Amino acid sequence: MDLGLKGKVAIITGSSKGIGKETATVLAAEGAHVVIASRHEDELIDVAKEIREQTGQEVSYQVCDVTKETDCKQFVQKAIDTYGKLDILINNAGSAFAKNFEDVSLDDWQDDLDLKLFGALHMLHAALPELKKNGGAIVNLTAIAGKNPPADTTPTSVTRAAGLALTKTLSKDLAQYNIRVNAVCIGLIRSGQIEKRWQEEAPEKPWEEYARDPKFEIPIGRIGDTREAANVISFLVSDAASYVTGTAVNIDGGKSPSL
Repeated sequence: MDLGLKGKVAIITGSSKGIGKETATVLAAEGAHVVIASRHEDELIDVAKEIREQTGQEVSYQVCDVTKETDCKQFVQKAIDTYGKLDILINNAGSAFAKNFEDVSLDDWQDDLDLKLFGALHMLHAALPELKKNGGAIVNLTAIAGKNPPADTTPTSVTRAAGLALTKTLSKDLAQYNIRVNAVCIGLIRSGQIEKRWQEEAPEKPWEEYARDPKFEIPIGRIGDTREAANVISFLVSDAASYVTGTAVNIDGGKSPSL
């Protein structure tokens, strides 16, 4: 299937590793022009080079701290200056800070909101003037805890729920400009954080065995891979999903009790 991504210009926050990096790779392989961003320039240089070598597609980068409005404006402008337009925004920057409510300070709450909610808002305010010119697609990365928060998951479950509400209302507000807005709710996906947990809990086990441990209670039977998440995100921003907006797709192997 031709996803219709050739020539599209995409920006992805938090894309020096994990799902963001993998999504940048998939989009570039489909012919999109990709601008990646994180707070660490050395990582961005290496990742941009790696994606170029894998896909043969030029990849640009911009140092960006999404908690800073000025950085977000510069990131968007980098894409426009380099490629002349902007078609796709993927809000991926985030973390999984989770504790019992009584152990979370007000500063912790503010830091999480600044990163996950206001970071996305900064990017949206910067990108919308350009996206409104020709239409486009936005994907906000959240987590399955945003739909069904378990115990000991504040503040992350609350800020992720805010991201879901933001996605839904934006899909209605921006439809008139032919801008589609969707979310993906991430479950257990192999990442630096998961690999650290693996090394702490069972370093003697090979990854394949650890990923299939029944304790994770994943119906499909294993922890997911970043490519599996990236493929869904790439579909949602593509022309193949031209009638899909205002939805939140679980990428969790069936773990969430919610649709």
